[in-house]
Amino acid sequence: FSAEQRAEEGGDAERRLIGERIEAAATPQELFRLSELHSLNSNQASLLIAQLSRLAAEKHLETEGIVQDERFGQLFAIVDAQVSQVWNNTLVKLLRSLYALGLDGGRREVQSIEHEVLWRLRRLGFRQLAALAELLALRQGKDSKLLGEVIRKLELRWTELEGTRTVVLLMAKVGHVSPALMDRLEDKALELAEHFGPDDIRRIALALAYQNRRSVPLLRALSYHLLQKHSELGLAVLLDLIFAYGKLNFHQPQVFQKIAGELQPHVATMTPLEVTRCVRSFALLKWLNLPLFEAIAQYTLDNCKEVSVPQLCSIIVSFARLNFQPSANEDFFSMRLQGQLASVEAPLLVAVVWALCVLQQAGAPYLQHVLAPAFHARLPGDSSPKAQSLRLKLLQINAAARLESPGYAGPFLPAELLGAQGPGAEKATPLQSGLREALAGLLAGGDNGRFDVPTVYGWNIDAEMLLDRENRPLPLTGFVAPHLLRSEGTSPLPPGARRVAFLRWEFPSFSNRSKELLGRCAMARRHVQAAGFLLVDVS
Repeated sequence: FSAEQRAEEGGDAERRLIGERIEAAATPQELFRLSELHSLNSNQASLLIAQLSRLAAEKHLETEGIVQDERFGQLFAIVDAQVSQVWNNTLVKLLRSLYALGLDGGRREVQSIEHEVLWRLRRLGFRQLAALAELLALRQGKDSKLLGEVIRKLELRWTELEGTRTVVLLMAKVGHVSPALMDRLEDKALELAEHFGPDDIRRIALALAYQNRRSVPLLRALSYHLLQKHSELGLAVLLDLIFAYGKLNFHQPQVFQKIAGELQPHVATMTPLEVTRCVRSFALLKWLNLPLFEAIAQYTLDNCKEVSVPQLCSIIVSFARLNFQPSANEDFFSMRLQGQLASVEAPLLVAVVWALCVLQQAGAPYLQHVLAPAFHARLPGDSSPKAQSLRLKLLQINAAARLESPGYAGPFLPAELLGAQGPGAEKATPLQSGLREALAGLLAGGDNGRFDVPTVYGWNIDAEMLLDRENRPLPLTGFVAPHLLRSEGTSPLPPGARRVAFLRWEFPSFSNRSKELLGRCAMARRHVQAAGFLLVDVS
């Protein structure tokens, strides 16, 4: 061999040796000694900095001491002087390492490396672009110029996207930055759905939930393969999946049944936070699995000292949304909540007392606490949705105190608060429009009926009419109406006359055939009947 060839082979051997020693180093001092023993080029210096970052992360070392070391500055100077000679993959690793080591993004050297990355974007592979996008989305946010250019390159080259790992990574970490890219990723995920494992499905579902993207075809495909191919799922996967389905309000009964059945054996070993997340997600979905909820109620009883007061309140509110009464309800509702009322924040306290009213478990101390003038005076009086929701719940609690608590003597809400119904009625649904059309011919006059009637009980009646003893419509305006804030008449009802209220049941999915399971609607139904109406269900 010629002398030139022998010199080239010797250089390759030395480069391999340095690379092996960089990878084998176990401490930052070993790496710094390597930098003193060898004359490093910019690519080797970049690899050494990347290894320093990895060791600092793995061994939880202070990065400040590493960055302030004089030898680190020398390495940084080598890279800065010859940054154009750093290999593409190493350049991406270097930028990640500098961010991880906490270097100021305003430093000239860091900006120089970012500029070099920007110039090389066309030469980077798709996976390198994906890794770079993940890094920049985490470190710099949506306003980063470099991230914007990387996203544009990904959008243009999306046909190169291969492999489930890259799809999942981009959806979870980068999809929120670019809706256009997320559309492409959803199409690719739908194509690869059968190849996803349980953890991939979990991460995709969470990405969709956090971005509020209700991609029905993709969710259906993921649900199908989840049922067909994956017999057992881990606890983290089960909890995240039911959270995502609840956040997106996506109903898939077979999946819910599978998740509930596999969650039940885990309940005894779950943390209070996990139990709370689980029960809230099922409540959002209006899906009741009796064995699972009984297990959660028993868990709450057995671990009452570990379950915090806010967590207990959240569990009770979730039970109320489904009108679930634990079999051991006396023990469950006699837990320590009553003695902790003063420590509960006002909005949460209103919610939990409302839930107890739904479940018909609100004793006088609960009602007296939230209906006291000193308490409701502290609630926000603005027109925000949150404030309106609180006022509406207070009206319904007040109605429960009047209509369902015969031994309760007060206090009650003052008259000026009884008209606080919140926002006006939304656009009529097809069911409401059909009800109005059906009743129009029957009422035979505009004064013989009311529609979308706000009551002092906090519930809106979809339609109201008054019938005499012969079931003929009577005008409503001349008679006293205690359910209204301001009655249009003063005359008592004729003998045998009856008020008729129409309430609609309009929900996309039910957890059981019985409509009584929907707590809020069950309480509205009870209050309307207790107020003397003949109730007609419309569905």
